[in-house]
Amino acid sequence: MENSNQLNNELQAKIALVTGGTKGTGKAIAERLVNAGATVIITARNAPEKENSTLHFISSDLSKSEGAQKVVDEILSTYGRLDILVNNLGSSETPAGGFSVLTDEDWESTIQANLLAPIRLDRGFLPQMINQKSGVIIHIASIQGKLPLYDSTLPYAAAKAGLRNYSKSLSNEVASKGVRVLTVSPGWIKTENVQVWLERISKTSNISVEEAQQSVMNALGGIPFGRPAQPEEVADLVGFLVSPKAGYLTGTEVVIDGGTIPTI
Repeated sequence: MENSNQLNNELQAKIALVTGGTKGTGKAIAERLVNAGATVIITARNAPEKENSTLHFISSDLSKSEGAQKVVDEILSTYGRLDILVNNLGSSETPAGGFSVLTDEDWESTIQANLLAPIRLDRGFLPQMINQKSGVIIHIASIQGKLPLYDSTLPYAAAKAGLRNYSKSLSNEVASKGVRVLTVSPGWIKTENVQVWLERISKTSNISVEEAQQSVMNALGGIPFGRPAQPEEVADLVGFLVSPKAGYLTGTEVVIDGGTIPTI
């Protein structure tokens, strides 16, 4: 375990952006980067419930091109550069039921948020990163890019698979220009919203919260580690990947799923 002094120094003077950084895994990542000494900007549609003076919040809808451009313009005008971009924003709000219940709007809104939003931000910040010959871009994908659940998250899984492919291609293009690009693919993460969801399942199905959690793990084919990830565990991985300690890593996908994916 790294001590606090090491964390406070490793990202000193770095400017970082974490999208979807007001709650869940994004919030944990933002706090991890702050603890490592970075100046951190977070963005989401709605402001965080509790204001954090150590984070610069920008309200924006990144599923729209003008929302992404607003973030790029504000950061570059305020700070002059960006050193670390964590494309964490992701959502799956489409109905269950497979292909037949999904409309064009379901597909388009999911692809906008999960694939096009990071593409737009990369395009906005990469010229400056290339000019300074340094930068790190992290794409938070999902194991559903490899292990899709067709009944409930078909567009989300397809978008994340596209993000994985795009991330690898981009890394090949910009590695020689000083910019590292990596993909992090988490499995199931037990955020506060997931806990609320499990409690709702527990109540409606008349089972314990533990049984509700097990039923979800069973639907995923099991998690050998025996539990979902904590947001802080994903945040620690991201903190390492954006640090100088990972300076030779690029073009790599790192899976953090407790062993959920059954193949090598």
